[in-house]
Amino acid sequence: MYKTLLKNPIIRRLSIVQFIAYFGAWFSHVAIYTLILEFSVTPIMIALVVSMYSLPAIILAPISGAIVDKLPYKKFMIILLFVELIMTLMYLFISDVSHIWLLMLFIFIRMTAASLFFTAEMSLLPKIVSGDELREANELHSIIWSVTFALGMALGGLATYWFGTSKVFLIDAFLFLIAILVFATINIKEVKKRTKPLVHMIKDGFVYVKNNHFILHLMLLHSVVALTSVDALVNILADVHYKYIIAIPLAIGWMNATRALALMIGPFFVGKIISIKNLHIILLLQGVAFIFWAFLQHNFYTSLVGMFFVGFFTTTLWSFTYTLIHTHTDQNFLGRVVAYNDMIFMIVAVLTTMFIGIASKFGMSLWMITVIIGLGFMFTSLYYLWFKRKYSGNLESKGD
Repeated sequence: MYKTLLKNPIIRRLSIVQFIAYFGAWFSHVAIYTLILEFSVTPIMIALVVSMYSLPAIILAPISGAIVDKLPYKKFMIILLFVELIMTLMYLFISDVSHIWLLMLFIFIRMTAASLFFTAEMSLLPKIVSGDELREANELHSIIWSVTFALGMALGGLATYWFGTSKVFLIDAFLFLIAILVFATINIKEVKKRTKPLVHMIKDGFVYVKNNHFILHLMLLHSVVALTSVDALVNILADVHYKYIIAIPLAIGWMNATRALALMIGPFFVGKIISIKNLHIILLLQGVAFIFWAFLQHNFYTSLVGMFFVGFFTTTLWSFTYTLIHTHTDQNFLGRVVAYNDMIFMIVAVLTTMFIGIASKFGMSLWMITVIIGLGFMFTSLYYLWFKRKYSGNLESKGD
């Protein structure tokens, strides 16, 4: 399915870098969550730590897109990978609950670099491929994320259980070093040189989005996929319900690995049928999947079944709505639009995470929290029907 796409040397090597870096990131994810749970922190503190993964994209979006549209890709992206490596090593200095704020700072800096790298990568793709290849490139990116999520979470859980958090962080840093070496071999043709001052580019980006309501609606539509940011929910389930059945690192690892397996498999089925005509149905099914999972959460093993269905539609929803944004955006503004889109996406992710933590703290049952998230997708299904009627000409102008 992606054989022709991977013949492109830039896409192929970018995919290798993605695989190595993403695997390392998820590999240490379980170790970080295990570390904070060992400190016996509150659900709100768990939510705050998780939110550090999303905040950089929100805070830096106005400037990050302009930076990406201005600076040469290769040098900038290598620097970002180095920052991620260094911050990963800094995790080794977190040893007790008094260091929790340092941990949050290190996560914030690392995810700032990761967010900028993602923005640069997603603005680079449309300059390399177009049409069906662009859609396939987005799908491939999402599948790589899913595969590494599955392997990283599963193996990370086992490694954390067997070796402890410190060794996991060292392995993660070594993987980033490999990613840097591979990325250095990529021959990226620098197709953009911006001479405008950064402030003017930031202003132009805001004006472009402000005057293009169709793009703004596409961003909002894509951001709904962030409702699937349920790491805090998984962590609380593992800590409250499943720790009596299975060790917490294994519970977190296997639940996320099950979801990631579905994220990987889903595109091969859902990707073949999704279109602008039936997107509302896929959104509806995603909502049903969350509600189905809610009623299976009482037992760890049945919860795995529900988690699989939660992940089955997510990858295709992410890649399809992202491709709509890519296709309908002026290439001169791609970096800024990608950054603003990431900002909106992460705002929804942070709000989802904080909702889970606060609602759990004040006594709302976890199954009810999950049902509410499912209802969010059902509401979005209706929103898309309105959007499709209002902008039918715009959607159809670039094909299905």
